[in-house]
Amino acid sequence: MVAIAYSVAFEGIEARLVEVQCSVAAGLPGFAIVGLPDKAVSEARERVKAAFGALSIAMPNRRLTVNLSPADLPKEGSHFDLPIALAILAALEIIPGEELSRCVALGELALDGRLVAVTGALPAAMAAAEDDRALICPRACGPEAAWVDAVPVLAPATLREVIDHLTDRAPIARAQPGMIDGAVARGCLSEVKGQERAKRALEIAAAGRHHLLMVGPPGAGKSMLAARLPGLMPPLGAAEALETSMIHSLAGTLDDGGISRRAPFREPHHTASMAAIVGGGRGAKPGEISLAHNGVLFMDEFPEFPRQVLETLRQPIETGEVVVARANAHIRYPCRFLLIAAANPCRCGYLADAARACSRAPTCGGDYMGKISGPLMDRFDLRLEVPAVSFLDLELPSGGDTSAQIAARVAAARDVQAARFRDHPQVRVNAEASGSLLDRIAAPDEEGRALILKASERLGLTARGYHRILRTARTIADLAGSVSVRAPHLAEAISYRLPFVAGG
Repeated sequence: MVAIAYSVAFEGIEARLVEVQCSVAAGLPGFAIVGLPDKAVSEARERVKAAFGALSIAMPNRRLTVNLSPADLPKEGSHFDLPIALAILAALEIIPGEELSRCVALGELALDGRLVAVTGALPAAMAAAEDDRALICPRACGPEAAWVDAVPVLAPATLREVIDHLTDRAPIARAQPGMIDGAVARGCLSEVKGQERAKRALEIAAAGRHHLLMVGPPGAGKSMLAARLPGLMPPLGAAEALETSMIHSLAGTLDDGGISRRAPFREPHHTASMAAIVGGGRGAKPGEISLAHNGVLFMDEFPEFPRQVLETLRQPIETGEVVVARANAHIRYPCRFLLIAAANPCRCGYLADAARACSRAPTCGGDYMGKISGPLMDRFDLRLEVPAVSFLDLELPSGGDTSAQIAARVAAARDVQAARFRDHPQVRVNAEASGSLLDRIAAPDEEGRALILKASERLGLTARGYHRILRTARTIADLAGSVSVRAPHLAEAISYRLPFVAGG
C-alpha cells in the first residue's frame, strides 16, 4: 500500500509542495528515504522510530520506502519528520489516508513524540492556502502561521495529538494569529543635542526611504542618531508585515511566535561576511539586507566593510531584490531597505582637527573615503557631514521635536505617498518612483528647473544623481504639505548631494 502526505520545500521565500509517499512492501526489514534528502532529512528515520516507540507504536517488520516527490528537488531541514511519520501511519492504516491528504504538515519530532518548532511555517501556510489544504505545524509555530487566515492552521504539541485529531478522537482547535510589539525604540531624538541638520536628514530619509550616509568624527553622535531612527518609522501595513515576517520565518528569527508591525532594524558588524550580509551559506539563507526588508539597515564604520561586500550592495539597492546563486539553485529574496551608513572622515577620525589629526592628513581622508566607490556613493540620496558637538551644546537642556512629533510628520508624508501610488502596486514610496511616473510626480517649476540644471553642471551629476534629487525633493515637498515640487524643496535636496571635503 502507498500512502501520501504533503509537506513543503523552500526556494527563497517560496514554499513548493512536496508529496511524501510511503510504501510498505514485503521483503527484508528496512527503512529508506529517497528523493534528494539532506543529512537532516535522512536522520528522520531514527527520530521517527524513537517517537513511535514512545507512543507504543510498533514499526512494521517489512520494507519501508519513503519517497519525497519531486525527486529532483533538494529537500533540506528537519521539518520533514512529521509528514514522514504521518505517511507511515497512513500506510499502516492507523490514521485515515483521505483525511491526511487534505493537510500540509511540517515539524521536527523529539524522541518522546513532542513536536519541535521549525522555520518557515508562514511560507508553508501560504503554500497550503494556494493548494486549498489545512496546515499542521508545531504549537510554537501556530501563531505565525495563523496569520494566513485563508488556511485552517492546527498547532498540536505532540504526535499523539495529531493522531487523535486525524482519527476524530480529539479534534484540535484552530490556532490564533499572534502579535508582538517588537523592540522598543532606543531613546527619543530630542535627547540628541545639536545636530539639527542630521535630525532633518533622518526625517527625510524615513519619510521617503532615502538612503543616507553620515560622515563625522568619533563621538559626533552618528550611531546615536541612527539608533533613534526606528522611532520615526511608521508601522508596517498588513501586506508589508506579512512579507517581512516570511523572510524572518525562514531565518528562524520569529522567536516570540508572532508577527510585528514594527519595521525591522538590522545593524551588522563590519566583520560580517558576504553571505551574512547578502545571503547564502548553507541552505542559501537570507542575509541582513533581506532581513531588513521594509525596514532599516544600519552599517556603522561603512568603509571598514570588505570592498567586495560593499560593491554587492549596488544592485540590491537599485532593484529591491537579491539573487543568491548556487550550483543547484538561484534563490531570490526581496530587500527593499533603507540604508543608513556612518563613517569617520579618515582612519584616525580627526581629519578636521589639526591638533588631533594623524601625520598623513589630509591624504588619509581621500584614501579612507575612497574605499566607497563612486557608483556606490552615487546611490546615497542624502550625504551629510556630522560635525563634532561642542561642550557648550552638551550643557544645553534637551530640546527640539520629539521622535513622536517627527514620526507623525513622517506618517502623514507616507499616507500622501500611499494615495499617490495606489494605482502602482510595485511602488510604495518616493524612492522607488522612476521613469514617466517620477517625471509626473516630481516635475519642478520653472525656477526649480533652472536651479537643478545649474546644480547638474556645477556638481557633475549623473543621471542617477539627477533623479535621486527629484525623488528627495518630492519627499521634502510632501513633508511641507506642498502639491508641487518648488525651488526651495530642490535647493534642500541638492544641499544633501554636495561632495565631502575629504574627497568623499
